[in-house]
Amino acid sequence: MNQSDFLKVVLPFKDKVFRLAKRLLVSTEEAEDATQELIFKLWRSKDKIAGYKNVEAFAMTMTKNYCFDRLKSKQASNLTLVHSNYKEKETSLDKKLEHQDSVNQVHQLIERLPEQQKIIIQLRDIEQYDFDEICKMVDMKPTAVRVALSRARKTIREQLIKKHNYGVS
Repeated sequence: MNQSDFLKVVLPFKDKVFRLAKRLLVSTEEAEDATQELIFKLWRSKDKIAGYKNVEAFAMTMTKNYCFDRLKSKQASNLTLVHSNYKEKETSLDKKLEHQDSVNQVHQLIERLPEQQKIIIQLRDIEQYDFDEICKMVDMKPTAVRVALSRARKTIREQLIKKHNYGVS
């Protein structure tokens, strides 16, 4: 596989790799480093991956494993909490702040989920992978993935309702 073919295969899902890495590592800088490292690993094994049916699923699995390794390492204590900037055109400052607050609340609730649920909700609801792909990435049966996703969504929904009803988290 030459460089041009490699880029055609890898570039379409590069942002998904970054978003998963950011969800797991939290820090933008760590996620950028992880994305760069994973693309470099894919490049080194480009001849092997040329025969893979779904390089994207393979890359997402690599991302998950790499991030878990990073979190287990001593450097995990140096990670910093950084939230993404969400931009909307032509909305009032109040609406922007309200929207940003809601987004931050959901992000915080996702961060509190068990690791498995956190990954599954990221892959399904944010990255829009189908269940078959998620099952391969997390090495789980479809029923288990659906149950974990359902529980994650229910937990987030209940926490948001509680916060909106009582004004506290």
